[in-house]
Amino acid sequence: MNRILLFLLLLCACFAGCKNTNDVPAQIRAQQAVDAKIITAYLQKNSITAKQVDSAGVGLGIYYVVDTLGGGNDVLTNSTRITVGYTGTNLQTGTTFITTDQFHPSYVLGSTIMGWQYGIAKSGVKKGGTVTLYVPSHYAYGPFAQPSYGLPANAILIFRIKLYNITN
Repeated sequence: MNRILLFLLLLCACFAGCKNTNDVPAQIRAQQAVDAKIITAYLQKNSITAKQVDSAGVGLGIYYVVDTLGGGNDVLTNSTRITVGYTGTNLQTGTTFITTDQFHPSYVLGSTIMGWQYGIAKSGVKKGGTVTLYVPSHYAYGPFAQPSYGLPANAILIFRIKLYNITN
């Protein structure tokens, strides 16, 4: 009888130890909720009227303000090469972590962070235009710190981007 009770106790302990504590989707949703509160509070505090990027009618939490629309008929896709000038700022600290005042790099839009892919394409900004993106951590570098930029994990970022050229 004691052996059966001991076996059942060990069996219960094994099942209790198998509980999944690394529920990544739940962690992502929780961080998205935190980011959303921080971004909306920042926008309200600074009286910024920004539009939210949506995908199939679902808000992504990425906000944008088109400062200058620009011109042209270019269509932005993931294979579009963009030449930009930009400044990146950590929203929580106000610290600028990168600026391209001296040069204008070119990127394939599909190789940039998701915040740029959605934000630049959905904002409607054209060649010569400028846009400010408010990017939650999930669409930037997520839970991965970027020591070379001085960014902590889950950093919420602001990008002020001027679109110099678009090549399809």
